[in-house]
Amino acid sequence: MVSLDSGRRVTGWGMALFVTSSIAWISGAVLSGDHPLGAQNAVLLGVNSFGVYRYLIRRRD
Repeated sequence: MVSLDSGRRVTGWGMALFVTSSIAWISGAVLSGDHPLGAQNAVLLGVNSFGVYRYLIRRRD
């Protein structure tokens, strides 16, 4: 969805899907005690959250 570049709305929802995936991976990392995996996905959560902001929330200039 993100790489197809089908428009801001589709890309934004793809980023929202990535946010959900990052949260799931962080939860799994916490439960299994895998701190590097949790840290990696915390960074990805920030990047993906910025993508949601950029494509779904921010007005296009």
